[in-house]
Amino acid sequence: MTSSTTSDASVADDEAPRPPLPKLPRSTLNDSLLPELYKWSLSHGLMVYKENSTPNEATMVPLTAYPTPIPRKAFEAAIDVQLPFNQLYAKISTVGTDQESSFISKVSSKLAKSDPTFTGKLWTLQRKLFNQPSLQSFNLGIFRSDYLIDKTNFSSIKQVEFNTISVSFAGFSNKVAQLHSHLNRLGLYDPSGKNKQVYFDEVPVSNPANGFAKSMKKAIEFYSASSTYTTDRELVVAFIIQRNERNVFDQKCIEDELWESYGIKSIRLTFDDVVNELEYVKNDDERRLIVKRTGQEIAVVYYRTGYTFDDYISEKDWDARFFLEQSFAIKAPNLLTQLSGTKKIQQLLTDDKVLSQFIGDDEELRAKLNDTFVKIYPLDNTEMGEMGKKLATDPKLCENYVLKPQREGGGNNIYKKDIPKFLSTLNENEWDAYILMELIHNEPSLDNIICRNDEIFPLPILSELGIYGTIIFDDKGGIYYNHCPGWLLRSKFETSDEGGVVAGFGCLDSVFLY
Repeated sequence: MTSSTTSDASVADDEAPRPPLPKLPRSTLNDSLLPELYKWSLSHGLMVYKENSTPNEATMVPLTAYPTPIPRKAFEAAIDVQLPFNQLYAKISTVGTDQESSFISKVSSKLAKSDPTFTGKLWTLQRKLFNQPSLQSFNLGIFRSDYLIDKTNFSSIKQVEFNTISVSFAGFSNKVAQLHSHLNRLGLYDPSGKNKQVYFDEVPVSNPANGFAKSMKKAIEFYSASSTYTTDRELVVAFIIQRNERNVFDQKCIEDELWESYGIKSIRLTFDDVVNELEYVKNDDERRLIVKRTGQEIAVVYYRTGYTFDDYISEKDWDARFFLEQSFAIKAPNLLTQLSGTKKIQQLLTDDKVLSQFIGDDEELRAKLNDTFVKIYPLDNTEMGEMGKKLATDPKLCENYVLKPQREGGGNNIYKKDIPKFLSTLNENEWDAYILMELIHNEPSLDNIICRNDEIFPLPILSELGIYGTIIFDDKGGIYYNHCPGWLLRSKFETSDEGGVVAGFGCLDSVFLY
């Protein structure tokens, strides 16, 4: 059975020229707009914990003062391909009966050799699972596909990456759009009242936090239906979180949606808590997972950690991950789905022959997905790999590329002229742990303002559009639920290479369409 929905976007078809953003004097910004922006943001929970702070110390998340213009055609193109991308990555994550010979297994096995301390550890856990009976056949994917808009063609989106674990800011995305609409309705973008900025009526608001919660509710239904046991225990969602998590309030939005919209409770656990507070139901061949203290049964394990090497500080953390993966709970994501999000998979999918393995003969769909790709090279001994090495080591040619590791987390990419120098510090047999990606040239927005740490920065910014996806699929490739619950816009200074918001590289933004 396959079910799909359209996105929550509802926009007009008529295209309009790009209008200018407001140009307010500094005194108006300081006296009117910014005080209201700060008050609204704080009263609506647009906050993160300060680094190394106590639970009582939080600060406003970095934001733009205005929504940023995004071409309608580009926005709709990104929405249009999300459901196919969900299905594509679900198929990649499915191994079938010949587990070790599947596409994801072959790729992961090779990556494990070039990145033994992280990808290799994930793959080792997965191989151990292959040697056990598969208890839970259903999987939950909560994804985000990130794009930049090609400045040579404003209707053309180019994929930066496809994220398969711990996608953030689903709870804040709609709040930032609501903030910008609120400021506009108050007239703070045009204090004179003479030239109302009516184009801000085109700020679309989605609610991805509710979409995430809905997918978890659906997953719980499949969990209950797939068990051979009946239970009177309370079924809950376990958020597996980082130690000293700073982005708590964004995550709490999803927890609130689970409870307020669907009556489902959630618990928050670090890997330490998993070891100390959870156990399998005794004499239970399904390995159902319960909380010792309360007796609650965990139906869904939702990872907001575990995506980077730094999240595993000891072997106990790896043991905790394996303990969760062995359980009957539905994982979001499981190990195979996490491994499908490596940069190597992204690179391989730019080969039409590889893409065709999963898309089949649907030429129109293949063309749509291919149109979002830029050139990505391996750094191995294949013909493409030799070309990648040539580009990466040439001091002039490398200026149009970024070197990316398999690992997530921000701050790990190497850009332009720094690539040859960085590669020279590695043994060449380690290069295969990286991919070389063509830079996407994005048109900066010149008139927006970033508000961060009580300061404002009226500097050119670049914006990245993220489209969320949720999907429930099984180990045989069946698709049971496929949805696009919304979007996210993040912006950064034009001069900054990285864009992580909590890490301090970027800020949250919202879309207006033209």
